[in-house]
Amino acid sequence: MSALAAESHEEQALEEQVQSKFIVGQTLDVLTEVYQQDTNMVVWQRDSDEVLQQAIDAFLSERDSYKRNIALTPELALDTIHKALGNTDDVFALSQNIAELVEMFCCLFELERAGLRLTILDSAMCPRFHVDRVPCRLVTTYKGVATQWLPHSLINRSALGVRAVKDAQDQSGLYQSKENIQQLTEGDVALLKGELWPGNENAGLVHRSPAVGVGEKRLLLTLDFLD
Repeated sequence: MSALAAESHEEQALEEQVQSKFIVGQTLDVLTEVYQQDTNMVVWQRDSDEVLQQAIDAFLSERDSYKRNIALTPELALDTIHKALGNTDDVFALSQNIAELVEMFCCLFELERAGLRLTILDSAMCPRFHVDRVPCRLVTTYKGVATQWLPHSLINRSALGVRAVKDAQDQSGLYQSKENIQQLTEGDVALLKGELWPGNENAGLVHRSPAVGVGEKRLLLTLDFLD
């Protein structure tokens, strides 16, 4: 391949990355769209479930803080999660919902187990925009303000990681306007492609944790690949 052809190929690859898109749907099967090459985020906008909401409220009412990191298989997910959540009837619907997401995540990516993190937050966990060094991460906010992200076409990726800014929440040069910032909704289940997804180098979804209001709580679940 000539130098000119190689340069043209690199420019085309960069253009394809810049055009990476997100896909939103109201049914579970939308998550399979994550395998589309030009997609770096897929969002399942779930319907609200009153029984699940009651279980979430019951779980949060008993705790000011909580953090668990668990490696688990789909087969043992429900028992393991329910014990970790307190093993009480009032939170069973939450345990069951999380276990279903673990099963779905492992099935979708043909994984034997997943890494689960469940956290109650009263402040932003990762306040700066960043990309994840993972293949793909499932994120859902069961309660509170949800994850913020930036569309691919509006990002100056060379500004990622720059710390010489006045405000950690406002990374100078990364995006042009605060109106560029998008946000998931409470209850959304999102698959965020990271830098380690095959062919996705320099195209991982740029996102951050939102600020949490005084006196408010955020219940965040993430699922990751495990070796």
